[in-house]
Amino acid sequence: MSLYQGIFKRDMHIAFKQKAELVQPLMFLLMVVTLFPLGVSPSPDTLQRIGPGVIWIAAILSSLMAMERLFRDDFQDGSLEQYMLSGMALPAVSAVKVAAHWLVSFVPLLLLSPLLAMFLNLTVDMYIALVLTLLLGTPLLSLIGAIAVGLTVGLQKGGVLLALLLIPVFIPLLIFATSAVDSAALQLPYHAQLAIIAAMLLLAAALAPFAIAYSLKVSQN
Repeated sequence: MSLYQGIFKRDMHIAFKQKAELVQPLMFLLMVVTLFPLGVSPSPDTLQRIGPGVIWIAAILSSLMAMERLFRDDFQDGSLEQYMLSGMALPAVSAVKVAAHWLVSFVPLLLLSPLLAMFLNLTVDMYIALVLTLLLGTPLLSLIGAIAVGLTVGLQKGGVLLALLLIPVFIPLLIFATSAVDSAALQLPYHAQLAIIAAMLLLAAALAPFAIAYSLKVSQN
């Protein structure tokens, strides 16, 4: 267990050491949310209607910017190969690295969500639904994204391919998440949407670490 804790601490240390790469996705998200109303309409009713979709689209696009570095440093310095040769369970290593990635990439988004909700004129009910969908949906982004990152980690410029692989996969999550917030805006129950997202998360949490480990082995060969 101490070995996995060491991997977690190392990833967190590297992430906070590379402050430019840490802040870049967050700044991109803020720019999208800030500029989108200027290009559509500053009307409070319009912002309230499109706000959840804007936040979720910005979250997905910003996650793609941060996703590429998930295994990049370990691949380049040989740490990934050492993990495979050390006898540690590669699915467990993958789960630890995904957890660190989620903490670094998405927890700041959750902390900023009150400001974003205020900026886009979301009601309290809409904000609660938005936070619940982000809590359930953003770990799913990290888990599914890590599979594609593992497949493209050996490529020189895998960012475009990564986006092409992941954006279609993230569309169902986007649909259910925005549907939940829209239901909250109409004072309708949205437990079904949350249940579907939670089911997707549980399935990904059970299977994704093994798929990530396999994709990393494929990239190393």
